[in-house]
Amino acid sequence: MTGPGLFSDFEILFKDYSDYQKLIISSQSDTGLAIGSTLAKKGGLSSGDVAAKFTFRNGAIDVKFDTESTIWTTLVVTNIFPSSRTIASCKFPDYNSGKIEVQYLHNHASLSTAVGLNKSPAIDVSATIGTPSVAFGTEASYMVSSGNFAKYNAGFSLKTPDAVVSAILLDKGDAVRVSYLRHLDQLNKGTAVGEISRKFSTNENTLTVGCSYEVDPHTTVKAKLNNHGHLAALAQHELKPKSLLTISGSFDTLAMEKTPRFGLTLSLKP
Repeated sequence: MTGPGLFSDFEILFKDYSDYQKLIISSQSDTGLAIGSTLAKKGGLSSGDVAAKFTFRNGAIDVKFDTESTIWTTLVVTNIFPSSRTIASCKFPDYNSGKIEVQYLHNHASLSTAVGLNKSPAIDVSATIGTPSVAFGTEASYMVSSGNFAKYNAGFSLKTPDAVVSAILLDKGDAVRVSYLRHLDQLNKGTAVGEISRKFSTNENTLTVGCSYEVDPHTTVKAKLNNHGHLAALAQHELKPKSLLTISGSFDTLAMEKTPRFGLTLSLKP
């Protein structure tokens, strides 16, 4: 991407942590047809789905059936007008779940607008300006039925070859989150991350520190700890190209009597 990206890209997230047990199997043909299936379990609840995605010259259509007898459909079309992407989605039999989103991605700006297809829709808008290195953005959600804003956030992101910094004002100005990621070792792709958030109405502060290290070209380990005693760690191994095994766990160091949580995700792409 040559532009500043979308506002959602501002957050520095610790990815892949999960307390689910999940199996993902997918394959793709040379004609653009991809078929996949997911089985997941969390606690005593199990779920599953089967999905098919067909990619054509300027877009894709995705259909998914899950164990709740729900059909999810998504249509993506690019370049209806230059530098644009249009996304239409709906969930059956909930016909009020329909939504249309239009994204405009330019070298120095991006804009995303989403509108629900129902009698009382929410209108979501986000916009950013800048470059891939420095960007400023905002997002808002307006409820047509009440005439009020459900949310509005603003922030900035700064990226260099060695570090990434972001600061986001959240919850209608009631909270702020500042994140800093530093690349320590280019050879093993070691990184350190620090994130502090503050909620002004409750004077609550949360500090999280984390790290990531590539043991070998196919194995990565991560860990994170916050000042409330929540510790989490994971190991991710590439079994073969595009097939990943991720094992993660977390527990509360201030309440050792609580049962630790464990997650396992196996993603297979023949």
